[in-house]
Amino acid sequence: MADTTGNTAKTGKTATGEAISSPRKSSWKYIGPGIVVAATGVGAGDLVATLIAGSNFGYTLLWAAIIGCLVKISLAEAAGRWHLSTGRTLFEGWASLGRWTSWFFVVYVVIWGFVYGAAAMSSSGLPLQALFPDVMDLKWWAILSGLVGLAFVWFNKYAVFEKVMTVLVGVMFVVTVYLAIRVTPNLGDAFAGLLPVLPDEKDSILNTLGLIGGVGGTITLAAYGYWVNAKGWTNTGWMKVMRLDNRVAYATTGIFVIAMLFVGAELLHASNVAIADGDKGLVQLGDILEDEYGTATSKFFLIGFFATSFTSLIGVWHGVSLMFADFVERYRARRAVTGEEIASGAREKSWPFRAYLLWLTFPPMVLLFEGQPFRLIILYGVLGAAFLPFLALTLVWLLNSSRTPAEWRNGMLSNAMLVIAGLIFIVLCVKQIWDQPWSEFF
Repeated sequence: MADTTGNTAKTGKTATGEAISSPRKSSWKYIGPGIVVAATGVGAGDLVATLIAGSNFGYTLLWAAIIGCLVKISLAEAAGRWHLSTGRTLFEGWASLGRWTSWFFVVYVVIWGFVYGAAAMSSSGLPLQALFPDVMDLKWWAILSGLVGLAFVWFNKYAVFEKVMTVLVGVMFVVTVYLAIRVTPNLGDAFAGLLPVLPDEKDSILNTLGLIGGVGGTITLAAYGYWVNAKGWTNTGWMKVMRLDNRVAYATTGIFVIAMLFVGAELLHASNVAIADGDKGLVQLGDILEDEYGTATSKFFLIGFFATSFTSLIGVWHGVSLMFADFVERYRARRAVTGEEIASGAREKSWPFRAYLLWLTFPPMVLLFEGQPFRLIILYGVLGAAFLPFLALTLVWLLNSSRTPAEWRNGMLSNAMLVIAGLIFIVLCVKQIWDQPWSEFF
């Protein structure tokens, strides 16, 4: 494979004699897919959850937020390692485990995509409505956000997509770090928050696990391997680069999360101010910031809020559509799909990719007008909770089997992190299923 970055590369052979091309060393200039997965994985909901954790517990759960980032590093690294070491996509790996994985995936992406589409558009529309309150209603801002996201992903390939995501991540970074500095964090209390201590209240363990599990990404973690391939990294010569890229991704995520926990601890916890769950909590925070620090700071925050929401929207529009296109091609052609095919960019122009883009955009608009159907929301919550245990445990299966070349199978640390991740997500999944009002479902 040619070195698509234009930098000097060394060439060698794999164990099977396949030529590989790779950078001489791991370098910051190659970073890209990690920025994309960080931007997509950290949505408005993650920021609100962290804010509320800071509001309720101060700095007590800072350690849990950091562990959440470490867990997600392990998941994304495992997904990327599968793609690079086997030359095959993650869906191809799932398919090798049995038909049940395909059934789970297709039901998940159809129901999850329908509900998520409305949520993502609404989340992107909220800060726009707050910035321009007299222009139009929230649902029209949401629809505009969805249409802009659709057009952007439809007409651009990965390289442009990555550049735009990088710019928006820069906006997110500047805004969150500025807010963290503006509220003047108590660094002594913050360092104390690195000690693994549970809050002294009922359900503190579940609340802590929820914060760990909610830091940065669901299906976007599985999409990371596809973005690695789309970047042009398709073999083991890029393994060191991928690992650096992945660490940068979750270091960036960690900064976002820690900064928002600082804001929650100092601005909300200290003054005993509560905000609502969900994206509207960030609009409330904008009002609080305006009262405390003035209109300019509030507007600056709302711009960052929009960047956070819109990167999640276009990230899912691109990454999950790539996964869906892979699923369709695997069953249409009855053959393995390789990372080289993803790298060629052909999937981004294929009809399954664009069909799923349309599914994420237009049918969910009905929910913006009619409200979200009760039964569908329950199924969405259950499937969403089940995906991360599915991802963690199937990666353990794939990366400890003969499907993966021996050199790149899991070591003790990888296995430990993936198993811990799987157990955390199973507990959260069971809680999510238990909390659903099933008596009203039937």
